[in-house]
Amino acid sequence: MTHPLLDLPPLTAERFASIEQGVARLLGTRQDVVITQGEALLPLEGCIRSGARPGSTALNIVTGPYGTTFGNWLRDAGARVVDLAVPFDTAVTGEQVARALAAHPEIDFVSLVHAEAATGNTNPVAEIGEAVRAHGALFMLDAVASVGAEPLLPDAWGVDLCVIGAQKAMGGPAGVSAVSVSDRAWARFAENPAAPRRSYLSLLDWKERWIDGGRKTLLHAPAQLEMLALEACLDRIAGEGLAGVLERHAAAARATRAGAAALGIAPWVGLTAQAAPVATTLRVADASLVVAKALAADPAAPLAAGGGALAQEMVRVNHYGPAASPEAVGAALGALARALDADPAAALAAASAAWG
Repeated sequence: MTHPLLDLPPLTAERFASIEQGVARLLGTRQDVVITQGEALLPLEGCIRSGARPGSTALNIVTGPYGTTFGNWLRDAGARVVDLAVPFDTAVTGEQVARALAAHPEIDFVSLVHAEAATGNTNPVAEIGEAVRAHGALFMLDAVASVGAEPLLPDAWGVDLCVIGAQKAMGGPAGVSAVSVSDRAWARFAENPAAPRRSYLSLLDWKERWIDGGRKTLLHAPAQLEMLALEACLDRIAGEGLAGVLERHAAAARATRAGAAALGIAPWVGLTAQAAPVATTLRVADASLVVAKALAADPAAPLAAGGGALAQEMVRVNHYGPAASPEAVGAALGALARALDADPAAALAAASAAWG
């Protein structure tokens, strides 16, 4: 009748708080950290609905599909939205953001995705944060795909709201997420009469009832298994060392690009500096068909076709978490080679050499 995932003792407030401290250490932040009991869309929407309101103006930087979602939430909250969109095979620049802010001095909220796993690009947050800080706007960063895959320094970069999820590079569960919140952001939330209260979306509820209460009493029963899994993946990262985790993801990206080049496949994101370490996207004709053939050859290969309109021209190689390994990258390249009727030997050799 016993099972290791059942009949567990309740998760105490003390242990919940210790897991929050683990997230804060991972982010290197002195800001408050709130662990939210759901996938990262929960705190992302909570941040937007708390920080935006009628009369505010938001700069929504769109470098992938999530930017569209953020824009919709911002408009729903009553904000006027200025969209800064760039092609999904590139990154936005700090200069572009600075120009947009100068053209709209009324902007008081900025939303950005750090790394786009769906399109394989990553944005220069340090440069962008400098521009946003000089302007004085509140800065929200979606770091779900970047945390654990590339450097993430929310305090140094002037990020007021840094949202993470554990399901990608951290190698953890999808059903729990977290956000670091600056004092400026808390003040902004408190001044917003439309900010969610007595709601699952409410971050202010956590501030007032959990943080200000000394982290003694949880708001509701936590997602026990997800919290324990988050604790386990934090421990695993600490055991490997964050620098080692970051280098493993960088090596996986280098190896994938090198192996794809040996197969004659061009990267979707042309500039290596703009390519995310969490996933590599490739330009492939009839991508959906190629992926189907590749997965028929190796169902476990970490491959997917692009979403929506990109399904016929993009293949995504996911190399995050446990898949940031020579074996997983080799499996993806081998499956792609078979789908394209190519010899995988050169691709595997190039990947091995690039891994270093």
